Order: sequence, then C-alpha cells, then structure tokens
Amino acid sequence: MAKVASVFVCQQCGAPTSRWSGQCPSCGAWNSLVETAVSSRRTTAGKRSLRLAAKPISLSQVQGISEQRIATGIGELDRVLGGGIVPGSVTLVAGEPGIGKSTLLTQLALKVSNASSKFKVQNLKLKAPSVLYVCGEESPSQIKLRIERVGSGNAERGLGDRVLFLPDVDTDAIVATIEKEKPGMVIIDSVQTLRTSDLTSAAGSVSQVTESASRLIDCAKRLSVPMFLVGHVTKEGSIAGPKILEHMVDTVLELTGDRLHEFRLLRTGKNRFGATDEVGIFSMDDRGIQEVKNPSDRFLSDRQERVAGSCVVCVLEGTRPMLVEIQALVVPSSLSIPRRIASGVDQRRVQLLVAVLMRRCGLRLGNQDVYVNVAGGLTIREPSSDFGIALAIASSVKDRPLPKGNVAIGEVGLLGELRRVGNLQRRVREAKAQGFHSILSCEKYSSLPVAIRSVFR
Repeated sequence: MAKVASVFVCQQCGAPTSRWSGQCPSCGAWNSLVETAVSSRRTTAGKRSLRLAAKPISLSQVQGISEQRIATGIGELDRVLGGGIVPGSVTLVAGEPGIGKSTLLTQLALKVSNASSKFKVQNLKLKAPSVLYVCGEESPSQIKLRIERVGSGNAERGLGDRVLFLPDVDTDAIVATIEKEKPGMVIIDSVQTLRTSDLTSAAGSVSQVTESASRLIDCAKRLSVPMFLVGHVTKEGSIAGPKILEHMVDTVLELTGDRLHEFRLLRTGKNRFGATDEVGIFSMDDRGIQEVKNPSDRFLSDRQERVAGSCVVCVLEGTRPMLVEIQALVVPSSLSIPRRIASGVDQRRVQLLVAVLMRRCGLRLGNQDVYVNVAGGLTIREPSSDFGIALAIASSVKDRPLPKGNVAIGEVGLLGELRRVGNLQRRVREAKAQGFHSILSCEKYSSLPVAIRSVFR
C-alpha cells in the first residue's frame, strides 16, 4: 500500500526539504516553500530494474539520422529556430503578459494548417487536423476571434478542420489526445496551467510543471511531433517555474519588447538544433504580429535630419546588424544631484560615459540633467553604441547637430579611447547599404576627445 508523506518544495528552484522555513536553504528565495504530498511505494530493486534496463550499444551501432526541418512560413521564426522546426522538438516560448506569445503561435498554427501535407509523423501521412491547440488559459471561441483578426478574414478557409482545440489542463488527457489524433504540431498554452492527478499540489507548482512537462516531452519524442509550450515570466523577467524546465526542452525562445511600442524581438536562450545568436524582429499591429525584413529602415523611418542630440549607431542583434537612432537631451538641473535617465540602454553605462565626457573631453555636465533614449523602443545591450551615445550627448550640450550621413560605431573606455567592436565590416556594409557614407569608428579616430573636436569643429 502506498505510504503518503509530505515535503516542502521550493517554487523557485524545486529543492525539497522536510520542514517549512521562511527562506529556501538551497536558493535563498523567501516565502517559496509549499507543502506537497508525495507517495512512495516499497519495491524491490530486482523487480523494477531488470525489466526496464536499457542495453548499451557501441558508437558503430548508432544509426545516424538526416536533419529534417519543416519551414513554418514565418521567416523570422525560421531564422531563430535555425531553418525551421525539427520533428519531435520541444520549444518553450516565454514572454511578459500581452507581449504577443499567443498571437505568434496562433499565426504559426494558421501557417502550418495551410501546409499540412508537408508534415509527417513516423513516416505516415497526417490525418486532419494537423495542429492541436491546447488552450488552458482561453476558450476556443476567444482564440477563434484572434484567428479571424490575424487571418485577414480567411480563418475558416485557412483552417477548416485542420486545427483541433482542446480546452483541457489535464496532462494525461492531453497526452491521450495526442496519441489518438497524431497531429503534425502541438501548441500548449500554457505549461503553467497544466496539472496531473498523480500529484496533489496546485497547477503551476514546481512539481506539477516538472511532471507535466516531462510527460509531454516524452510523448513528443515518442511520436516525433513538434511541440510548443507557452511559458510565463516572473516580475524580475526570468521564466517562471523550475529552472529544470529550461533544461528539459530543446529550445528556449523569449519574446521581448515594450508593449507601448510596436517592435518585438524573439531571442534564443537555448537551441539544440541551431545557433543561439539569431534574433527575429517583428512588429505588432491590429493584424497581429508581422515580420520586419528590413529593421534598419523601420527604426530610422521617422528620424529627423540635422537635429542636435541625435546620432545613428549600428548595433548587432544576434548576427544581424541594425541601424538605430540614439537621442540625447541635456538641460540645466534644478537638483543638487543631476538626473541621469536612460531608456533602452543601461543607465550605469550612461553614467560612465557622462564621467568620461566630463573628465576626458572637458564637457561641463556636473549641473546638467542628461536624458538618453533609443528611438523605437529597442533595448541595446552591447557596448558598440557607446560612441554614438557620447556624440549625441556632446551634440546636445553644444547644440550642434552631427554632419549628415554619419554612423558611429565603437566602445568607449574609461581613458577616453575608442575600442574596436566585433563584426565591424558587417556593420559598415549595413550602414553603407542604408545610405550612410561616413563611418565614425576607431579606424578614423583614436580617442573620444579627438573625435568630438573633429566632428564639432
């Protein structure tokens, strides 16, 4: 007979402990221990291991497989995935609420359902429907409204009977449906809503998320069905649930962006079937989420020429160079400690550049408020924008615009030197392709003071 016991499991790291504590002894998180009932069965080692033991095989006996990828019809998503969907792969798509995760996967279901003849499961032709959409957060009618919005009025003709909605959160029932219907692709929205009756903890707990994901992943591998899991994020921006969830899946995608702006970036945190340095760029509008094939042109479309405080920089998102506009505004401060406000760039980086401009370039910013913004709502994480930020601040201080057709590329050191950045020639080619003829970089100037004196002479 099963013996029922209870342990306290951390909702952040999944570490179990025998007694409750205000702080997790493993990861240090506060108020994260939740009591969970577990059952243990007395079994002998011989009975449970001999029957299920796997036999070792040599390397020469391992059969190689040719990599098959299924094009989704969404170019930016295919780029991030490494060329398309691999059969049997499990992808976790995470992002803040309202950022567009469900919209992206709904459009993916539309694309896949219109090309279901290209999908195969265990070398067999698919039976309709080709896409199984498990909706744990929304009703099928709500999803149909979104499909009619993003499908440009062709929802019924595009889908027909090829998409099956399953409004259920029971993991075992979902697995049974997948085994019965054998769809070409499965979308789970979301993994935090799933639960299994074998565990007594609430849906979204570490044990429920881990066990539900494990059963779904096993089903996907067994049937060679590609699967997408929607994941939530915490208020700190990390993926909600146990860290082991990211280890279990094949690919982790994160959809980021500012909900007040149109642009969305799809980044890869992990990819067993491709590179992790690719980025997909989308825009959000009333028709859904659209691909941005020329991001440089979109980011600079509303830029005003010959305005003080503006500078164009070339940043690298993944392997793709993009031109974006840095805007700076310097005004007299009424506070004893002047403000240093940054949007889209690291505020500590702006403080560092302000210190370099004051000490190395002689700009008087000690009683000035400095505001820096990246136009378009993009967030820049690499230091190649340092030179452009410094030039934009200097332009605002001197109230003189930069010469037309200039792009700044370079990292600024504490000594005021301009340092070389990676993939410089790729950035230069992108800038010239967009009509910028003058490249301001470490190849032209040795230091920031020399560059400022030359540009604003």
